Amino acid sequence: MVIDGERTGFRGPVLVDASGPRLPAVGPELLRPRYRAILAVDIEGSTARTDPVKAELRLVLYRLLEEAFARTGIAERHRDPYVDRGDGVLVLIRPLDEVPKTLLLHPLVPILSSLLSEYNAGRLLSQGCDRRIRIRVVVHAGEVHNDGHGNFGEALDVAFRLLDSPEAKGALRRTAAPLVLVVSDDIYHSIVRHGYAGIRAESYAPLVRLRVTGRTHRGWILDEAAALAPAPPPGLTARTRRLLGRRAV
Repeated sequence: MVIDGERTGFRGPVLVDASGPRLPAVGPELLRPRYRAILAVDIEGSTARTDPVKAELRLVLYRLLEEAFARTGIAERHRDPYVDRGDGVLVLIRPLDEVPKTLLLHPLVPILSSLLSEYNAGRLLSQGCDRRIRIRVVVHAGEVHNDGHGNFGEALDVAFRLLDSPEAKGALRRTAAPLVLVVSDDIYHSIVRHGYAGIRAESYAPLVRLRVTGRTHRGWILDEAAALAPAPPPGLTARTRRLLGRRAV
């Protein structure tokens, strides 16, 4: 730029795409579905926090997520890059034999819950600013598309509808736990009800029904107190086992 006959060092703005690497944009005819296990989290009450506090909570959430994945054995190579959602994170886990979906329910979620409890225990309320982190977590699985601009698809629609449902938000408000876990009907019937190691079907209860693209989808919520209770003796009806499990807390 020339001012009064002299050239200055001023340069115009340089536009930088800071959104990270993207796939080449493709048309509908080239889209291919990719099967992924879906885990998404959302921070409670994020919109009520100031921007500096939001930045702090986001940083902590990413660190705790990474620590929980590391302790579970789900490495970066097993996952697509994190997808930031402002007050939450979407994680897509690739379909690999060494990363069964059971790991997301146990031990990942219990580890994440413990990490959050440990972090929150050291937070103090100062000048009305709450720096504790409580989150909603959803686990689903299905076909996911990426058109170079982002991920989309019915499976993600279902996951986020469950995560953002009033019932899930209400469940977190009513508990003192640092998180609530909601799983889709697909996850419940393919994983939870079979009672794999560390997963107790009687600890899950129906939470919500919603319709997506003409289909009804049910969400199930983990009763963390029931999950931590001693297992009731075998040979009882499901209802009796559930009642005994709750009384043992």
